[in-house]
Amino acid sequence: MLKLFAFAQSWAMDVAESLNKREDGQTMAEYGVVLAVITLVVVVAITALSGSIKGAIDSVTAILP
Repeated sequence: MLKLFAFAQSWAMDVAESLNKREDGQTMAEYGVVLAVITLVVVVAITALSGSIKGAIDSVTAILP
C-alpha cells in the first residue's frame, strides 16, 4: 500500500511541475490586456470624434435623395 501511495504522490508532483512550467495562461492574459487597451483606445477615439462623425454622416444623408 505504501508503494502505491508513493507512486501516486510522485505522479502528482510530476503533474504539478509540468503545469507550473506551462505559460499558456500567461500568454492568454497578455492577449486579453492588449485587447482591452485597443478597445479602450477605440472607444476614446470614437467619443472624441463623435461630433465630426455625426457631421460627416449628416452631410452624406443630406446629399442622398
